[in-house]
Amino acid sequence: MYIIGLVIAFCGIILFEAPKLIKEKMWGELMAFSGLLLFGMVISSAAVLNIDVPNPTALIEMIFAPPTKLLTSFFE
Repeated sequence: MYIIGLVIAFCGIILFEAPKLIKEKMWGELMAFSGLLLFGMVISSAAVLNIDVPNPTALIEMIFAPPTKLLTSFFE
């Protein structure tokens, strides 16, 4: 039931935003919009279906922890 609501909500977003982007020929923005919307749909669907979704903060920490430690040790 929740999945149907999610699909309706995302279709509403698409119907509200996409025609303007297409009309103004904003192809790059349309591609970015589509990619982010698809990502949001996947994450939202996984959350509704009770699938464990990894926390994006962990990935960010994994990427930025080594340079942060290096810079901290350099400036101490």
